[in-house]
Amino acid sequence: MFLFRLLLKNAFRHRLRTLLTMVGLVVAICAFGLLRTIIDAWYAGVEGTSSVRLVTRNSISLTFPLPLNYAERLRNVDGVTGVSWSNWFGGVYITERNFFPQFAVEPASYLALYPEYVLKDEEKKAFLLDRQGCIVGRKLANQYGWKVGDQIPLRGTIFPGTWTFTLRGIWDGADAKTDESQLLFHWQLLAETNKKRLKRSADYVGVYIVRINEPNNAPIVSERIDQQFKNSLAETLTETEKAFQLGFVSMSEAILVAVNAVSYVIIIIIMAVMANTMSMTARERLAEYATLKALGFSPGFVVKLLFGESLVIAFIGGGAGLLLTLPIAAAFAKSVGSLFPVFAVSDTTMMLQLLASLIVGVVAAAWPAWKMSRIDIVNGLRHVA
Repeated sequence: MFLFRLLLKNAFRHRLRTLLTMVGLVVAICAFGLLRTIIDAWYAGVEGTSSVRLVTRNSISLTFPLPLNYAERLRNVDGVTGVSWSNWFGGVYITERNFFPQFAVEPASYLALYPEYVLKDEEKKAFLLDRQGCIVGRKLANQYGWKVGDQIPLRGTIFPGTWTFTLRGIWDGADAKTDESQLLFHWQLLAETNKKRLKRSADYVGVYIVRINEPNNAPIVSERIDQQFKNSLAETLTETEKAFQLGFVSMSEAILVAVNAVSYVIIIIIMAVMANTMSMTARERLAEYATLKALGFSPGFVVKLLFGESLVIAFIGGGAGLLLTLPIAAAFAKSVGSLFPVFAVSDTTMMLQLLASLIVGVVAAAWPAWKMSRIDIVNGLRHVA
């Protein structure tokens, strides 16, 4: 306890310098945590995938659809236990700023494949019975203040016209990784409306979602599916849901690498600032350390003093930065809306923040501690005023 009080008193001997150093640490650790959380949020869709779901799309591109009659053939593939489909809608709610994912799905089979969407029985039934109905995730409903029974108008960009849906249910995620920022409505409504407006067949889907019996069978089932439609007018590419999501993440890989690099550069910069602070502290107390050695204290005690003081400053600043990260992340998540379906500071990020604080404290004190442990007593005492 005495040693801790001594370290605390030494740390705040020059209050302004110490406080400015701590402010720098708070900003650095907070920025590091926020940037790491942004990276985690970018990969949230990947982390929330299921190992028993595959995605089958057109082998050329996602923009090319697949025939609806593929569904029955997919069900007959060995290892497949469930099939559903969806279409990206791409509508605009009021203004272009209100972006969120919207999918036309086959309701019964789709919800059966996504048990992580927890929906009340009565709301699920109402959605299944209402061709004009839709369901949304809790985060999306909270963002726009929607409640069951509300009318939600969307202006089509891919599919022209104004589409108005009745909100029949709001699902909650089974865990924190579940996406709650989507809107789902009946694929049949989309197909029938397009037939009327476009005067041509609309029996095409964007992608098929396939459930398999065993996660280990994903490669062989994927191969069976693609072989089934080889040399057809619409060949397929089947991959795990995780690989499918990673395909979207890879489009922004350069940005993620840059964000990741910046997060560590921030730590290196504050490490240099902290090292400068500790070097100034050591030079100012040169005579004090020489006196301690003259009184019989070992070089190790001097090392402990410097490392201890550096760690006290690092952990106070780092701890404050960690705590500040939580409200800043919450405010950031609110400001970006549904851009990041899942945005929360993870336990891993908080552990990295604490580890970064520890590393900063240790590295900043290493050089001055080594120098002061080797100080010559006579030369050190010459600095006494």
